Amino acid sequence: DLQEIPKLAASSHEVNAPETFSCQTILKQAKADLKHADTKVRILAIQYLEKADPSIAMPLLQETLSDRDPRVRAQAISSLTKFRNPAVSPLIKKSLRDIDPGVRVAALRGMFRSKGPIDLNILLQFLSDESSRVRRKVATLLGWTQMEGVLPILTELAKDQDSKVRQAALFSLVSLYPEESEGRLVEAMADPDPDLRKWARSTLKKMIAKPLKGRKPPLANRE
Repeated sequence: DLQEIPKLAASSHEVNAPETFSCQTILKQAKADLKHADTKVRILAIQYLEKADPSIAMPLLQETLSDRDPRVRAQAISSLTKFRNPAVSPLIKKSLRDIDPGVRVAALRGMFRSKGPIDLNILLQFLSDESSRVRRKVATLLGWTQMEGVLPILTELAKDQDSKVRQAALFSLVSLYPEESEGRLVEAMADPDPDLRKWARSTLKKMIAKPLKGRKPPLANRE
């Protein structure tokens, strides 16, 4: 705890005493700044606590998860996940239900960065999330992992009403399931969004030009 810091410093060398006092002062200021009226100041305080001892920082950061400003809550959950502590997992799950999409996105990032097992049932709830930003983040994050059973989720997201979500899902499908994605790319070539049509056509051409070893002929070449 805080009282142990000067004791440890003094036992190592007296020269460290001023430095320890300075750290204590800064930490005390950071704790005060967490209640500052200015949102930017509170966020800076949270970022500073990332470098503090987890036993001190984590309880303080947990308190900020109830901050009135969603930007502060998003920074808090993002900072908490950097400690790689199992105790953060329930906090992430709680933040996944936050009313603000920015906080939900931060929690999703934290869940994937934690390297722990991810419950696909949790991800399924985001297929109907009101925020296209959140749905797009799910599609993108799934493409970074090698999780089993995500094909149905990405396939569903590839039919999303938002073109950016559809493209993010297709990109992840191409990365994880190249053969299965061909049919979706062919369909996307008739997508209402011109940019997505162009991307799908270009991506499919590249796949045809560099077929995977032992794969079936691309759909576009099949009779």
